[in-house]
Amino acid sequence: MSLLIAGLLTVVLLSGFYMARGRALASVSGHARQLHSRPSFYGTYVALWCALPALLIWALWSALDGTILRTMVMSELPQDVLSQGPEIIDLYMRNVISLATGGIASADSPELRELAAHYGRLQSIANWSLFVIVLGLASGGLLYSIRRIRPDLRARVKVERTVDWILIIASTVSILTTIGIVLSLLFEAMRFFDRYPVLDFLFGLDWSPQTAIREDQVGQSGAFGMIPVLAGTMLVTVIAMCVAVPIGLLSAIYMSEYAGPKTRTVFKPVIEILAGIPTVVYGFFAALSVAPVVRQIGQSIGLDVASESALAAGLVMGIMIIPFVSSLSDDVINSVPQSLREGSYGLGATKAETIRQVILPAALPGIVSAVLLAVSRAVGETMIVVMAAGLAANLTANPFEAVTTVTVQIVTLLVGDQEFDSAKTLSAFALGLVLFAATLALNVVALYVVKKYREAYD
Repeated sequence: MSLLIAGLLTVVLLSGFYMARGRALASVSGHARQLHSRPSFYGTYVALWCALPALLIWALWSALDGTILRTMVMSELPQDVLSQGPEIIDLYMRNVISLATGGIASADSPELRELAAHYGRLQSIANWSLFVIVLGLASGGLLYSIRRIRPDLRARVKVERTVDWILIIASTVSILTTIGIVLSLLFEAMRFFDRYPVLDFLFGLDWSPQTAIREDQVGQSGAFGMIPVLAGTMLVTVIAMCVAVPIGLLSAIYMSEYAGPKTRTVFKPVIEILAGIPTVVYGFFAALSVAPVVRQIGQSIGLDVASESALAAGLVMGIMIIPFVSSLSDDVINSVPQSLREGSYGLGATKAETIRQVILPAALPGIVSAVLLAVSRAVGETMIVVMAAGLAANLTANPFEAVTTVTVQIVTLLVGDQEFDSAKTLSAFALGLVLFAATLALNVVALYVVKKYREAYD
């Protein structure tokens, strides 16, 4: 049904666009200069009138449809089910919805099948109602707006004003989403700090989040010092950056300043293929190929190398991040004005001197942004660290030992049947808050560097 609605809505939009465009030209006998706006703006004006009301109702309907249908079907549940707890009612409703959608239910009975059939009928009525409403709104918008087409209609102004409001709404949604994420992390982290001291969490040297799930269960009280986890994150990230930044930056310099058009056409897509490889494939590569090689090389020179090490994870992660640094740095270097290069050559500088003393300083703000993005990508990586570096929270700067990272611990803490009232689970939100603060600090430093060098090259 969604595809049918989208298809017909598209047909109405395209019809409205070309009808309005033709009507505007016909109103001035084909002399487009007599129109206030270009003919395409008249078409866009009608298309917006067709699309926006219909899409708004469609979005609201999609958001509320499931809740309304669920409420209507719950009123028909047997009394013995309604008399039980919310968990039983929720399980019963899941079985009803599963049977109605052709899935597999954990239970089956005539009452369940009858309610599933009732749910299916309501769903069908809702879908066809939505179809009629959306098509009616699109058609009504078409008829209303097409009648307003005339030469003096300020179509461009209205379209641009509408686009401005769409952009403002999109920006507001992004800002509110960010605020929501921060507040959710903050509130849950505050619940954790009610159970565990903040200073012990920030400066503790022992990370062992195993706790007893129930009060009558024998278990550990847990140790939540985040320094070993943060140290592991920094160690793996530094190793990855030592691989990704030099290789990525040098490859960007070669492709933008030395490589010919044919070479660039081949090399740039090949490097960017690395960004499309799934991280789990990198994890397998790190665990099955890189980690054994690192261990063998270390043992051959008398070093004690763990089977899972920060070095193996960092090397593979650095390979994965190379396209981020290379592609973004290449775009930034290419955006440096050619006049700077020509001025440097005119003063007698060589190509190498021009790159080192003119191009790279001019492109430094963009390169810093590329490196910051690469750091964020490295900090947020999970699969490679799990498969190649392990889960051990060791406080060490030795790259040959097993370590863990913040993201790996967050995943580990939130997997399984854990209650969100336990300190073990809530500690994941505290780790997330610290990671957010660290990323924010990196952004502040990067903005300072960018601002400083932009002022120098104004």
